Amino acid sequence: MGRTIPSANQYLIQEQEAFSQFRRALRRSDQLVLDDLFTSARKHSAAISYAAHALPFETALLAMLLEEHKQVVRLRQLVEELLEQQSNV
Repeated sequence: MGRTIPSANQYLIQEQEAFSQFRRALRRSDQLVLDDLFTSARKHSAAISYAAHALPFETALLAMLLEEHKQVVRLRQLVEELLEQQSNV
């Protein structure tokens, strides 16, 4: 019989568990941030599954980076809107 390849969600759960000692060494606030990063990677589990050419953890990191960059773009847009409103007053 062939080996069963874990799904992207299963893989992310395994990786999160593998980092449990690292997580435990972090401050509580940083632990929550790390948890959020793994949660953000799960939002892209389909894309992680399709990226068979890359290492799974690399695609998970890329998914985390994607979510972080989306947040940066949203914040930049908000700052620009606020600056526009301020200059119009």
